[in-house]
This record gives sequence, structure tokens and C-alpha cells, in this order.
Amino acid sequence: MIFHADGTLADGPIALCEVQAYVYAAKTGIAEAARDLGYVEHPQRLEREAEALRQRFASQFWCGDIRTYAIALDGKKRPCRVRTSNAGHSLFGGIAIEEHAAAVTETLLHSDGFSGWGIRTVSSSEARYNPMSYHNGSIWPHDNALIAAGFARYRCMDAVGKVVTGLFDAANFSELHRLPELFCGFPRRPGRAPTLYPVACSPQSWAAGAAFLLLQAAIGLRIDATRKRVLLRHPMLPEWLPQLCISNVRVDSESAVDLVLERYHDTVGLRVPRRQGDVEIVVVT
Repeated sequence: MIFHADGTLADGPIALCEVQAYVYAAKTGIAEAARDLGYVEHPQRLEREAEALRQRFASQFWCGDIRTYAIALDGKKRPCRVRTSNAGHSLFGGIAIEEHAAAVTETLLHSDGFSGWGIRTVSSSEARYNPMSYHNGSIWPHDNALIAAGFARYRCMDAVGKVVTGLFDAANFSELHRLPELFCGFPRRPGRAPTLYPVACSPQSWAAGAAFLLLQAAIGLRIDATRKRVLLRHPMLPEWLPQLCISNVRVDSESAVDLVLERYHDTVGLRVPRRQGDVEIVVVT
């Protein structure tokens, strides 16, 4: 349910915050692929459209009073000024401008947004917050993984570490260390497990995939097959993870590498014990 700050439900049609981010990401991603394929006019047109959308998004969705993006615009184009995890998807898609991204990150990690286990779908300060609600206060691992990837995109690596650590700790309380579809948004208490959502699916595919996206966000891993390149962008490892070994990172059918990342205080070192084929490894710090 999409609602306004006073708790009243929003009338449709609804323009969701995250959908704008997905459209922006689609346009910029297709433009990049089209340019790699040798097209000229098509990527330029898509990039102009994406930038125009970005400017409209900043103008119509930004809510300076709550330091985040509105969850949606209602049928009369009025912003629903509610603090939600949806705004984190604007970072994932890249539509957020730098100034807004820093404020959104801070808002999501405030104690009314971040429970200690993860970021709630709806902030505990909002009118319809309910820690046992499916969408209005619970914590979804896949939602948090997308947000962590957004934090990494804007170089908020301390924020990435906070989300990765919270969900790793939650997984340690789960059967087989398996993250469930969601769990309740009650605040974290010392020595207590997160409160399970009674009918959450476990196993659940997008929760299982969350672990890999969280890892990718932390080490900034990107594969550029057209250039036979493995990129590590601002890699970080949380304090509880001194070493990370990844085997057989494939770039194409003939090229692969093994990577070993090691934590040294606040920096990360890299070793490459095996390199198969013509692969370039680039670390951006």
C-alpha cells in the first residue's frame, strides 16, 4: 500500500520511486551496450532521455524535509513523503544526484530505518510502520542487497559494510545459515535473534541471490568481457572477514582468474594465484 505521511492511502495512478530508477538504468545500460556495438545516434538519444528523466526525478521526488526521495507520486502528482527503503533503489539505478545520494544513505542508516539487522521497508517513524507487516516495516534481504549495491555505486563503502554485517549476522541465526525471504523489523537486541516472519519462504531464490550481490557490492566486482577485464572498484572487507577467496572468475570461455582479497586495517590487498588467458585486472581505490 502506498500512503502519505499522515497514513492516508494514495490515489492512483501511482508513479513509484524505484520504477524511475529502473527506467534510468535501462536507458543508460542499453546506451552503453549500443555504443560497444558501434552505434552512435541511438546511445546519444538514450543518454539524453536518461538525463532528462534524472532531472525530473530530482525535481519531483526529492523531499528535503525528510532527506530522502518520496516513495511515489500519487494520481495528482503529489509526493508521498514517506521514508522507505524504495529510495535506496534510486542509488542502485544511478538516478540519484550525488548531493541527494549522501542524504538518502544517511536517512536509510538512521536508527528508525536500520534495525541493526537490515534496512526496514518503512521507517519506524512513519504512520503505517508495523515491524510485522509484509511491506510496511519488515526487512527483505534482497531489498537490502540492492541498496548496498547502490551505496557502493556512490562510494559509500562504510554503509555497504554495515548492511553486509547486519545480514551476515542475521544469517548466522537462520537454519543452514539461509537468509529467508524476509524477517520482522524489530530493533536488534544483544543476544537475541531477528524475529522471524511466520510465513516467509525459505529457501527463496531472491534471498539466496542477495548474498552474491552483497559480496559484489563489498568488493566492487565487475566483469568487462569486451575488454577482457576484471574490475574491483573500491573494494572493502568488513572486520569479521579478513580474507576472501574467489575461484574461477570467468571473463569469457577461455579466460578466468582466481582472486584472494585480504584485509589490512582499512585497506584491501589483492593476490592473483591463477590467471588463465589474456585477462587484465584493474583495482580502483
